[in-house]
This record gives sequence, C-alpha cells and structure tokens, in this order.
Amino acid sequence: MIAPGAPADAAHSVQESDGFVEASDGTRIFYRTAGHGSAVVLCDGILCEGFVWKYLRPRLAEDHRVIHWNYRGHGRSGLPRDTTRIAIADHASDLWSVLDALGIERATLAGHSMGTQVCLEAYRQHPERTDALMLVCGTYGRVTRTFHGTDALSRLLPLVIEFATQHPRLLRALVSRTPANLALRIARLSREIDPIRTRAEDMLPYFEHMSAMDPGLYLRMLDAAGRHSAEDLLRRVHVPTLVIAGERDTFTPSRLAEQMARQIEGAQFEMIAEGSHSCPIEQPDLVNRRVARFLDEIAAAH
Repeated sequence: MIAPGAPADAAHSVQESDGFVEASDGTRIFYRTAGHGSAVVLCDGILCEGFVWKYLRPRLAEDHRVIHWNYRGHGRSGLPRDTTRIAIADHASDLWSVLDALGIERATLAGHSMGTQVCLEAYRQHPERTDALMLVCGTYGRVTRTFHGTDALSRLLPLVIEFATQHPRLLRALVSRTPANLALRIARLSREIDPIRTRAEDMLPYFEHMSAMDPGLYLRMLDAAGRHSAEDLLRRVHVPTLVIAGERDTFTPSRLAEQMARQIEGAQFEMIAEGSHSCPIEQPDLVNRRVARFLDEIAAAH
C-alpha cells in the first residue's frame, strides 16, 4: 500500500507554455504544453480541468512533449459558440484543432474517464495521426447506462435536464453554494474516492472546478456522452493500446474497461488494486511506472 503523502513524482517540475486556438465554430480552446519529444495528449473526464494528471504530466514531460487542453465550457476554454456542438465527436475535433495549431502531426492520445471516449473518437477521425492510445478509468461509451453498474442515471438524467431548463438559476445556486470541502468529505465517506490514499489538496481542485461550471452545460454534455458509443470501432483499432482500470471504480466499473481491452487487438490491460476512479492521483507511482513502461515499449519497437 502506498502511504498518504506526496509521491516522488511531485517534486518534478517542467517549463510550461499556454495558448488558445479557435475551434471550427469559433470556440476558444485553451491548451498547455510542456517538454520535448514525441507528443502525448492528455484528455480529461467531464467536469475536470487536469487534476487527475497532476503527477503523470510532469513525469511524461521529462521525455515527451505533453499537451493538456480544456474541453469547451471547461477550465479556461470558452463556452461553445455553437451550443449544439457538445458531443464527443466535437471534443475530438477540438483535440485535432489544438494539434494543428501546434504543428503536431502525430501523437499518443491519453484519456481519463470521458476522455477515453474522446480518444477513441479522435482515433476514428484520424487513425493515421494516432501513435498509441492510453485509456484510463473509462469505457467506450453509453456511460450513463453503466454508472454504479446500473442504468438509473440514464433514466433520471432527462428529468434533471428538464429541471435545469426550467430553473437554471436555482440549479446554479445549489451547485455553486456546495462547499468543495463538503463535497470532498461526502466523496470520501461514500468511497467514490479512496479515503486513505487520496490527499485533500489533490481532489479539491476538481470540486472547485465543478462548482464553477455551468450545470446546465454539464448535464447536456453528460447526456451526449451517454448517447455516444465507440464499441463498433474497438476491433478496428490498430495502434498500441494500454487500458488501465481501478478495481473499485464505481463511475465506470472495471469490468467494462476489461471488456474494452479484450476487443482491441493486442491491448494491454492493467488493474489497479483497490483503485477508484481517481487512481492516477491515489496511486501515482504505480500508474506512472506502468505508463512509462508502455511508452518505452513503443519507442523500442519503433
């Protein structure tokens, strides 16, 4: 067991640079780059602004050019200019807009949670530009039908969206007035995150970003993610792929990640024992070593 405390990778620091690019509909997309070498793109989960990559990003930047970016409506990216463009395919298109602006032709695509769907859809759009896939604590789609192992969320979500449409200010007030520390305490008590391994300073940025985001936009994005599926693509993925799952992940049960890995030819699968949906910051040394080994194998093969 990894004891609580700052992992060794936390001491690493790299030079970073920020920028913006306009997506095809004019939405401003924020990105941050660090390091040099072959490109690795980090794609977040919904509602996230990079918290889960806190320890992996500097480790990768020692040997690679790492690009982290914010989805439309997330972090420093702008709200979508075209409010209908919030589907997984739109996020994937934004990813390639970022790489085009940076002059990057090929990259390894890494995604956490919903980022797994974004990476798969980006591969569908440009397989010739994808060097490899790293899919962490995610599945190929229909996530609202598998949350906590049931389809309850998919049935409840339309009602919540209707409420959000009719009472946007009330919903905004309810979300924004929930203290981040309280949300973190609830997540620990419910074991949505590992209460022993997870440090408060690692998780608080997630809850702070969640309270600042437009809840109506989030709900519509979640609905779009729940409707998306890349299952038809899995057997046509022909790049090296690493799938990482948390044994105790309640958001996307590990059996779905394992099923996805079996359908991708030659995919490697790693189960993080006792890991939750946030295992990259709960057990960063273990996850970082596994990712580094995968990328080293690719480099050696080339």
